[in-house]
Amino acid sequence: MTAIYVILIVAAVLVLLYFLMIMPRLTRQQDWKQFPKVYYAHRGLHDNHTEAPENSMAAFKKAVAAGYGIELDVQLTKDRIPVVFHDFTLQRATGKPGKVCEYTYEELQEFPLFESEERIPKFENVLAAVNGRVPLIVEIKLEWMDLMVCTLTNRALADYKGQYCIESFNPLALMWYRRYRNDVLRGQLSDGFLKTGEFKGPLYFILQNLLLNWMTRPDFVAYDHKYADNLSRRLCRKLYHNMAVAWTIKSQKELEEAEKSFDMFIFDSFIPRRKRPR
Repeated sequence: MTAIYVILIVAAVLVLLYFLMIMPRLTRQQDWKQFPKVYYAHRGLHDNHTEAPENSMAAFKKAVAAGYGIELDVQLTKDRIPVVFHDFTLQRATGKPGKVCEYTYEELQEFPLFESEERIPKFENVLAAVNGRVPLIVEIKLEWMDLMVCTLTNRALADYKGQYCIESFNPLALMWYRRYRNDVLRGQLSDGFLKTGEFKGPLYFILQNLLLNWMTRPDFVAYDHKYADNLSRRLCRKLYHNMAVAWTIKSQKELEEAEKSFDMFIFDSFIPRRKRPR
């Protein structure tokens, strides 16, 4: 009987530890009620076969005109200028070799986005163009441990009057915001990493299951909608009443299905039938 009691106690401790590890911040739910409940256009209202490709000024202007919020990505150039661009490498969007961080901003201006007339924009220029008219979800692109992107993104947002929140796949970015800008709503991006087959190892198990929330204390979890059944994600929403953001919805059918499990929605490749979630 003693062995059984020990096993039960150990099991109870492990379960308690798990709940503590995935616990998000619990004190900012009211702030989300002030955040606009609209659909968020993924990298702007874009089409990579037109003159409004992803993360371009044209795509952001179209999203503003249509009344959608915007999700966008920020990373640094070689000369430490925050620019809006998703991939760490340039190949897919520009056909050029190398990474964004290996070129200066001026050098990047030589590369058209998806063969359009658009170029990689400065983050500060995007902020000026949006000018608070729609809310922003700003993804911090942090490949390794260079936290200067957090410092410079925050500096660009210091005088911005519009509503915004930040998110990142990299927990280090959220830890930076927790330490230096705890007033800014922050979100942990995640995915079913091990289920996709692209990632392996304990790190991706930890990230997939939100086991670093105790360090980052996110105000929301943004998760690939295809893996809505992830237990940690569901517990964050149902048990802790954490805001649940779905990415990236690519059809009206996917949107209607995701509305059963999420609260906010990032979309591309189609136009939602409504401007706002129910």
